[in-house]
Amino acid sequence: MFFKRPAHRIFDYTPQFYEPEKDEELKERERKKRRLGFRRNMKAKKRNGKAFVYALLLLIVIYVYLKLSGGF
Repeated sequence: MFFKRPAHRIFDYTPQFYEPEKDEELKERERKKRRLGFRRNMKAKKRNGKAFVYALLLLIVIYVYLKLSGGF
C-alpha cells in the first residue's frame, strides 16, 4: 500500500536457431585462415607500421630540437 511495486520487465529477445551447415562452413573457414597464417601476418604488419611512425616522430623531434638550439 505504501510501497511502490516494481513493474514487470519486458525483454525483446529473438531466438536464434542452430544450423549445422553454417557452423561447419565457419569452422572450415577458420581452419583455412589458421593454416595460411592470415592473423599472424596482419599483426606483424601493424607492428611494423607503428614502429615506422614512432621512428619518424622521433627523428622529427630531434631535428626540431637541433634546429632550435642552433645545432644545424
